[in-house]
Amino acid sequence: MPAFQIAVIAGDGVGVEVIPPAKRVLEHIGRRHQLQFTFQDFDWGSLHYFQHGRMMPADAIDRLRPFDAILLGAVGHPEIPDHITLNGLLLPIRRAFDQYANVRPAVLYPGVTSPLALRKGEQIDFVVVRENTEGEYAQVGGFVYHDQPEEVAIQTAVFTRRGIERIVRFAFELAERRGKKKRVTSVTKSNAQGFSMVLWDRTFADVAAEFPGISTESLLVDAAAMNFIRRPESFDVVVGSNLFGDILSDISAILVGSMGLAPSANLDPTRRYPSMFEPVHGSAPDIAGKGVVNPLATILSAAMMLDHLGETKAAAQLEQAVADVLAGGRVRTADLGGHSTTSEVTDAVLEKLG
Repeated sequence: MPAFQIAVIAGDGVGVEVIPPAKRVLEHIGRRHQLQFTFQDFDWGSLHYFQHGRMMPADAIDRLRPFDAILLGAVGHPEIPDHITLNGLLLPIRRAFDQYANVRPAVLYPGVTSPLALRKGEQIDFVVVRENTEGEYAQVGGFVYHDQPEEVAIQTAVFTRRGIERIVRFAFELAERRGKKKRVTSVTKSNAQGFSMVLWDRTFADVAAEFPGISTESLLVDAAAMNFIRRPESFDVVVGSNLFGDILSDISAILVGSMGLAPSANLDPTRRYPSMFEPVHGSAPDIAGKGVVNPLATILSAAMMLDHLGETKAAAQLEQAVADVLAGGRVRTADLGGHSTTSEVTDAVLEKLG
């Protein structure tokens, strides 16, 4: 029986509410597919920060290293600046484990209404691939005259040919595996950023030449944002920098009905280190503790984890169970226009799994 050791960081806000449903679903599907999951919980996040002055312990990376995967709920607290929570937990994990491919699917499931008025027969089913370890989030820079009236902040984006090449190649390989439109869209801003984004464009062209069976297009980020709204059905795999991928994937999450349906994976494709899986929606402090958060993004993230661990049949079954619940239209949380609780949606997924 395959056995997997999973590190769990529930984190903050609704994170502590969506992780238990994901665990329940994984344990259930594990019994059906003869898989064993051992979860180890780490109480890191904002409460840890209030108690210890840091988001996670100094030896956190070493403690996470032996696990097969990491399941994350959410990180963020209204009383802690976002740059502290981000640089105190998420970014160190992504960088230490070289999780350079951030993968965010955007699927409009039957039974869910998009805010867009799609033409008959049009479907939204694409993936945003975001470079996850360098670019605009490299945290290179500093302050001069700190806290003085003439203070200066310098923020430097770091783009390497190695970093661009490997994320672009990952996008092309993903388009081949998906076998749908077989199309990769590169998103840059090379008309304004004449060094980093020009390097991106050149590298994209070089990698594209290795995949003659995949069609391509290159869009400036403002045009990409417009076309996400105007023609979302045309996209297959979209690849962009850390910043552009972050922003565009939030747009794509809303296009498919709700942030509550947006999973993500932070992958080390080489599998040297554990990869991390999390919902896109964040800690949502406005609804935390009310038992109404949509657990489906986290459950779909768990399905992505199963797929990464090589359990493709279990992953497909779990995603289908979510799709069946959404298609039924009976059980859905407030973000999808319903009145169901978190536990009711979880029970519905478990029922569909059998």
